Amino acid sequence: MLDDGGLRALREAARLSPDNLPLRRHLAEQLLAKGYLADAEAEFRAALLLAPKDVDVTAGLAEAFVRQSAHGAALAALEPFLASPGYPPRLGIIAAKALLGEGETGKAAYRYYEAISRDASLEDPELAARLAIPVPTPSAAPADPVPPSPPEEEEVERSKHTFADVAGMEAVKESLRVKLLLPLQQPELFAAYGKRAGGGVLLYGPPGAGKTHLARAAAGELGAAFVNVGLADILDMYVGSSERNLHATFDLARRNRPCVLFFDEVDALAARRSDMRQAHARQLVNQFLAELDGVDQNANEGVLVLAATNAPWYIDAAFRRPGRFDQLVFVPPPDTAARAAILRILCRDKPLAEMDFDAVARATEHMVGADLKGVVDRAVEVKLQQSISAGRPIPMSTTDLLAAAKGAKPTAVREWLATARNYVLHANESGAWDELMPWIKAKW
Repeated sequence: MLDDGGLRALREAARLSPDNLPLRRHLAEQLLAKGYLADAEAEFRAALLLAPKDVDVTAGLAEAFVRQSAHGAALAALEPFLASPGYPPRLGIIAAKALLGEGETGKAAYRYYEAISRDASLEDPELAARLAIPVPTPSAAPADPVPPSPPEEEEVERSKHTFADVAGMEAVKESLRVKLLLPLQQPELFAAYGKRAGGGVLLYGPPGAGKTHLARAAAGELGAAFVNVGLADILDMYVGSSERNLHATFDLARRNRPCVLFFDEVDALAARRSDMRQAHARQLVNQFLAELDGVDQNANEGVLVLAATNAPWYIDAAFRRPGRFDQLVFVPPPDTAARAAILRILCRDKPLAEMDFDAVARATEHMVGADLKGVVDRAVEVKLQQSISAGRPIPMSTTDLLAAAKGAKPTAVREWLATARNYVLHANESGAWDELMPWIKAKW
């Protein structure tokens, strides 16, 4: 029950005029500003039904999620906008908060830095402090720029996940086994055919389909070191520093072989040089190509280079040359069986009643793993409120998941599908996207 007369009047006006988007948006923003988070979320959702691509409504909904600690749901809501160049900087700040809540400090720092570089008025000293980013003060006179020191030695990760923790995608997992894992697991057999242990694979597909999780599981399957490279680990404002960071990252992988070296959002590091206006950006692409080739043919032996992107058509064609990212692996959105398996994994550590995951999977058509995590998070929040009132844990049921799914919408698959279809049908002279053709025809 709202204890604010002004808000009650606004809500009554919205009830009488349910299709008035400005009114609903204003009501949602006022609710958010005064801390009525659940009510704000409900109003933002209602406004989003009226304008599914409204940036302000999406930003407000994501902010409401973040303030309720539903960080996965916030990222799922923002993903369609973040995947497009030139997205509003405000969304980057909200994404940074959500990523920080998910423990992805490097990605959070990149989103924050990128946002304030385009709109300095969005600087948030408190958030910057949590990200360990120095905030410049206006009174400080800039001294001569001093190149940063070489990055400190980074700890490599040992993944606890294997392919058993990846729901569905059996064809993708089998492809990775043959292309990357088996040469290391059976070196004598592959050496007989002149096949070296190592190589590069580019994972591509719609946002949220599980490319990062798949890469981490590949490392765990092999028992290899895992180095997860974000844009903030490489990109630097000083000319030449980005190239040095990239070289240091490859050296780290080579010293810890066998190692899976994973580049997320690789299109930002390997974009087409013909589209670049600045020479130092092209130089970074050249450095990346040189590192993939190695100083000799055995330089990267035992280093499995995986990269992920939502937009493979923007990557420089030189990366698809044999010996580099010559192997493209499509990571499709999960089908019904895979969605049921993902839901089982997401719910396996929670109090459950008897569950019909297949029914929930059928109700979540076109949703990817990130969307499903948002559905589970929302159901858990509702169940927590009920459990607090009851004073005991109340098991989550199929009905709870179906109710959460009813209010959720797929975030990015449809938009990605439309873009992919254009490339498959109208820009596929090289045959690079032939693997997508059957899937596009089946879904369109």
